[in-house]
Amino acid sequence: MYEKLVAVNDDWVNKEADNQIMDSQSRFYGGVADRDSGIAWPTHTGTLAVMAIWGCAVVNADSRYYHDEQLLGRLELAAAFIVRVQHTDGTISPGWTNMHSPPDTAFAVAGLAQLYELLEKHEWAALASVRSNIRLFLERSAPALLTGGCHTPNHRWVLTAALGFLYKWTGNKELLDRADAWLAEGIDCTEDGEWTERSNGIYNGVSDVMLYHTAELLGRPELLEPVRRNLRMMAYLIYPDGEVVTDYSGRQDFGHRHDMSGYLQVSSLMSELDQDPLFAALAKLGAEAQYHPGAISNNALLGFLLHPELRNCAVEPCSLPDRYKVVINGNFERKHYLSQMASAGHGGRIFHSRLHPEFGAPVARQHTGQTSVTVMTETNSFFALRHGKAGLLGIQVSSTFEPGFIKMNEMEQLENGYLLSGTESKCYYGPIASDSLPETSKGQVSPWYLLPHQLRQPTHVQQHQVQAELTETVDGWKLRVCCDKPDVLMTQISFIFGKDGEFSGGERAPGETGTQLWKDGAVTFTAGDDWIELDGGAFEHRMKSIRGAAFPADCQTLVVNVLTPYERTFHIRLSPSRDKEGGRQ
Repeated sequence: MYEKLVAVNDDWVNKEADNQIMDSQSRFYGGVADRDSGIAWPTHTGTLAVMAIWGCAVVNADSRYYHDEQLLGRLELAAAFIVRVQHTDGTISPGWTNMHSPPDTAFAVAGLAQLYELLEKHEWAALASVRSNIRLFLERSAPALLTGGCHTPNHRWVLTAALGFLYKWTGNKELLDRADAWLAEGIDCTEDGEWTERSNGIYNGVSDVMLYHTAELLGRPELLEPVRRNLRMMAYLIYPDGEVVTDYSGRQDFGHRHDMSGYLQVSSLMSELDQDPLFAALAKLGAEAQYHPGAISNNALLGFLLHPELRNCAVEPCSLPDRYKVVINGNFERKHYLSQMASAGHGGRIFHSRLHPEFGAPVARQHTGQTSVTVMTETNSFFALRHGKAGLLGIQVSSTFEPGFIKMNEMEQLENGYLLSGTESKCYYGPIASDSLPETSKGQVSPWYLLPHQLRQPTHVQQHQVQAELTETVDGWKLRVCCDKPDVLMTQISFIFGKDGEFSGGERAPGETGTQLWKDGAVTFTAGDDWIELDGGAFEHRMKSIRGAAFPADCQTLVVNVLTPYERTFHIRLSPSRDKEGGRQ
C-alpha cells in the first residue's frame, strides 16, 4: 500500500509542476493553476494539495524526487504565494465559492499543520524558507478560527480538527475552548453511521478523518465511535466495481462517480488503532482506487509518513461483504426528531446552507454477485441498480401536483421487497385579518413582500400520494407504481440509464435532450455483455417534461407518461450472472 502511495505521488509531481504560474509579474506567481479555471487558489484542493505532493516527495527517501533542489524551489514559490494571498484577518478566499472563509481556512490549516510537522521532522536546512512561510500562514490563521463560523454540518469537525492542530502546536487554551464550543453541539451521526449530509462520496470521509484528528489532538477517544459506525456502514455502500453509492447524497457528489480513496487515510489509522480487519479491507480498497494524492487535508501519503507504523500494519484485511440485504437507519427515530423541528425556533429557514431534514431516512442495500441494488427515501430517485456493466441509475416519479419529483417519505420492508410511499400536500391561503395588516396596506402602494404571509389561513388543502412496491423476482425485479387520485394529474415515471450503453426494442419517440418517450413494448439496455430489460411503457399524455423535474443531461432516460389515477407494473429483467471466469451462472 505504501509503495503504491509513493508511486502515485511521484507521478503527479511533474504533472502539477506544469500548472505552476511562473510569471513573476502575475498576482498568482508561485501558485498552482486550477485545471478548470486557470486561476491559482490557496485552498486544500488547490495549491496546498500540490504543496503536499511536493513536500512528501522532497523529504521521502523512497521518492525519486528526494532532496530535488528544483522541486524545492517550486515548493518555496508556492509557500510564498499562500502567505501573500492570505487575508489580513487570517482567512483565505476560494474565488469560486466562499469569501474570507473560516471553514476553507480550517481545511487549509488541517493539512498545512501536518505538512509542517513532516517538514520539521526532516533535518534539511534547505527547507527553512518553506517551513517559515507555512508557520507564518498557520500563525496568522488562528484569529479566524477563534472567531469564524461555518456553513455546513461537516465544517464543524473540520474547524475542531484545525483548532486541535493549532492547540497542539501553541497550547493556547482559547483554541481548545473554541473547539469545545463546536463539540458541544453534539455529533450528527445515526446509530447506523449516517452523517447529516448523506454524502458517501465526499463528506462522510471528511467528517471521519477530521473527527479522528480531533479525538487524537484533544484526547477525546469517544469521538471515534461515530467514525467506527460510519466506516462499518460504508462496507455496504460500495458497488461491485468499487464505486461508492452516491445516489441519495445531499451534497455535490450526488449521482457522480466516487471511490473509496477518500477513506484511505482514516481507514488505515482506524485499522491500526483497533486492529480491525474490516477497516483494513476498506483501506486496501481505497489504496487500489487511488490515482491522485487528493486534498492536503486528507493526503494519505502524508499520513503514512507521519505515522510510520501504518507502513507495517500487521492487520490482515478481511473480505468485504459480497452477499447482503440491509436497511440503513431502519430503526432510526426520524419522526421523533422531525416533530421537534418547529420548537427549534428557526421556522424552517437557514441561510447559506440547508437543514437536511432527510437526515436518517432509511436506505436499503442488496448485493449479490455482480448485481447491486439501492432503495432510497427522501431523494429524487427511489431505486438504483447496477448489473455488471449495465446500470439503471435511478427511477423517478414526477407530477404536475407540486410540480417536480416526488420524494418517497416512507419505506416498509416486505418479505421479498419494499413498499415506498411519498405524500405531498398543497393548499391555498386566505386573506390576512385586517387587524394584522401593516400600515403599508393602507397606503398608495402595498408591496406584496411587506404582508405577513405567515398569518394567512390555509384553504382547500390537497394531498397527493404515490406508492411504489418493489418485489424481487427470479430474474430481476417487479415494480408497481400507483396513485388513486381521481383528478387528472400528468405524471412521468422515468428510468435513468448511464451513457455507456444502448437501447433496443420497444416503441420510443424523441423527448427532451437525452430522453425518449417510452410508449410501449419491451426495451433492452445493453452495456458490454450485460443487459437490463424493461416492459410496461405507456403514453397517456404528450408532455415531454414536467416543470421542476430536470433530467440529467449526461444520461439516457426513458420517460413513461401516465395520468392519474393509475396503476402501472414494470418488469425489470437482468441478464444471467457471469462468474469470475466469464461463464454463466
